Amino acid sequence: MTARQQLGKSVTYLSLMALGAAATMFATQFMPLGTSLESPTLAQLPAPLPAGNDINFIARAVEQVGSAVVRIDASRTVQSSVPPIFNDPFFQEFFGPMMPPRSREERGLGSGFIISSDGVILTNAHVIDGANRVRVTLKDGRTYDGQVIGQDRLTDVAVVKVNATNLPVVRLGNSDTLRPGEWAIAIGNPLGLDNTVTAGIISATGRSSGDVGVPDKRVGFIQTDAAINPGNSGGPLLNQRGEVIGINTAIIGGAQGLGFAIPIATAQRIANQLIANGRVDHPFLGIRMTNLTPEVQQRLNTTPNSPVRVQESSGVLIFQVLPNSPAARSGLQAGDVIKRINGQTIAKADQVQQMVENTGIGRTMDIEIRRRGQTLTVSVQPAPLPAQASR
Repeated sequence: MTARQQLGKSVTYLSLMALGAAATMFATQFMPLGTSLESPTLAQLPAPLPAGNDINFIARAVEQVGSAVVRIDASRTVQSSVPPIFNDPFFQEFFGPMMPPRSREERGLGSGFIISSDGVILTNAHVIDGANRVRVTLKDGRTYDGQVIGQDRLTDVAVVKVNATNLPVVRLGNSDTLRPGEWAIAIGNPLGLDNTVTAGIISATGRSSGDVGVPDKRVGFIQTDAAINPGNSGGPLLNQRGEVIGINTAIIGGAQGLGFAIPIATAQRIANQLIANGRVDHPFLGIRMTNLTPEVQQRLNTTPNSPVRVQESSGVLIFQVLPNSPAARSGLQAGDVIKRINGQTIAKADQVQQMVENTGIGRTMDIEIRRRGQTLTVSVQPAPLPAQASR
């Protein structure tokens, strides 16, 4: 097992799931809108806190934001399947009817934060995934039933709405300008300890989903050493001015100081689509790919049953093109090596995915490839990601 595979097995999402005392996770399911709602806008507070030389800037940031951080309790009723042996007449003749419970309740705990005074809340998709009841509790003790407007599993962002007005809101910051070494403040409900505050720094930005060990996600994560634990999922990561710069979402199990947050710029973009449409349409090329290194090249070229042979030792190797996909229609082939996209040099598969995401649906990408010693340029227009592929 490689170090990356080991890392992938140890990534822990930060919602706290329980069935009685046992930990469990929800299955995946969108909850459709029950009523039509006006499309709220993401709110901003007045002028941000000045950091300056204020030694109590963390306390002041928390005072500004804390009332807009909420606890989210999600529950789901799960139907149990009855093992066939329990219905076997021979079994019942000797042991009598022994029907196990047909349903059980799973409960989850996470965090969120209010972005609009009329009750729009951001959280993680895995906090409310599959829930048939969502309860939102404010710091002052007020509790509301929440309606899931939509969730996006590929970025792990969800929007919840409560029926309320004049609620406190957070101020959203700029995650695009973050630098390693800046302050980072986390607020949430770790292990059920409501309104817990921790602080640290921004350890790194732009951590790819592959780096973190969740390759199915389309996020460039913020890494922080601010202490976060199960129950922090969906809570805000703040800068020193009390502005939300990310949504806390995962940690590396068994490590210390390795937490990850979704940049608020990504969360805003996804939230706006969820609010408007109840879903997110991600762009899709239809290729499976891997980073090409001299070691990978040698292994491919010396393995007798290798599906491809490559002459390149760097770039991104396409090892499968899905039928009827934009990539297939454009003429891309297994064995092609991506070298540049729109003139930008490509070294990692995560770069390709990010450029597809940034290009959007229906816009053209010029992909420069190497194929059997020749350089070619192929134009591709990403299409909407098929629904089944996003699950």
